[in-house]
Amino acid sequence: MMAMFRSFVSASTQFRQQQPSSDSGSLAAPAESIESQFSCPICLEVYYKPVSIASCAHTFCGECLQPCLQVTSPPCPLCRVPFDPKKVERSSSVEKQLASYKAPCRGCSKKVALVKMRSHIASCSKVQEPIANCPKFVPVVPTSQPIPSNIPNRSTFVCPFCGARNLDQQQLMKHCMDNHRNDANKVVCPVCSAMPWGDPSYKSSNFLQHLLHRHKFSYDTFVDYSIDEEAQLQTALALSLAEN
Repeated sequence: MMAMFRSFVSASTQFRQQQPSSDSGSLAAPAESIESQFSCPICLEVYYKPVSIASCAHTFCGECLQPCLQVTSPPCPLCRVPFDPKKVERSSSVEKQLASYKAPCRGCSKKVALVKMRSHIASCSKVQEPIANCPKFVPVVPTSQPIPSNIPNRSTFVCPFCGARNLDQQQLMKHCMDNHRNDANKVVCPVCSAMPWGDPSYKSSNFLQHLLHRHKFSYDTFVDYSIDEEAQLQTALALSLAEN
């Protein structure tokens, strides 16, 4: 029995010696996974000024979570559980870990402290050169055919508050958050009104909250505009009647 106990103690001591200390600047997991463990679920980059939601303990970059904090009881971007915007705190524990752990740069493979990874990647030639050398966008060949005037514009929108033009969906959201956060006027959502099912006369009582909850994604991802709108609506109506 004593021999078995000594063997167990010896094995435990060897295991502890093989584990890196908390001051060694590395984890037991592969280096590639270290960076992913400390990446923001929103921007997918290493945390920058990390903050944590008290109720679910999920962590994000402070700037990435900021849009959610402008509405009452927003859902967590990761688990979708509503939280109190006032109960979001700076994550000092994550900041300490970012300063302690290192990971190789995905370009030059140099080991860099996670807290400095973003700035390193921004200046690393082996990361930036392939990006700079990517094929540039080439517009389609100009055509002499006139653009039909009856086709609705679903790519850019006009701000319903001030009339600013040529804003895509994300630019519209940022513009309104920056310039009209305290505007209480009821306005028509230009994104919804441009859709086949949209009501151009319906005014949203809280347009900013509507933007954040309804227009986080682009309708273009889900809607096939090549299909005739009238036929699409008739098909949906027929299916609805068949179900009833």
